[in-house]
Amino acid sequence: VQLQASGGGLVQAGGSLRLSCVASGISGSADAIAWYRQAPGKQREMVAAITAGDTTKYADSVRGRFIISTDNAQRSAHLQMHSLNPDDTAIYYCNVYYELKGYWGQGTQVTVSS
Repeated sequence: VQLQASGGGLVQAGGSLRLSCVASGISGSADAIAWYRQAPGKQREMVAAITAGDTTKYADSVRGRFIISTDNAQRSAHLQMHSLNPDDTAIYYCNVYYELKGYWGQGTQVTVSS
């Protein structure tokens, strides 16, 4: 299983970005897909997750601003981010849980300027 994340970049506070994660090597659908982020000097944290049954979960810090979705039979996921602020600056990683294993993508940098 390989994951390709894209969509990061530099945005001003208040702006929006959309991250995408495409999984290859999956037969069928993923059990769950999640986005994590890691800011400099901080631990990696879960931002948003979605299961094969479309149940979603969000970190308190992003609830109401970020939306996670999937398409292509749960082989790709998107993270729509609105109202970004400098605290959202981090490397964002895609994680796919498939057949009892977790897989990580390479990460995409999101930088929010004030």
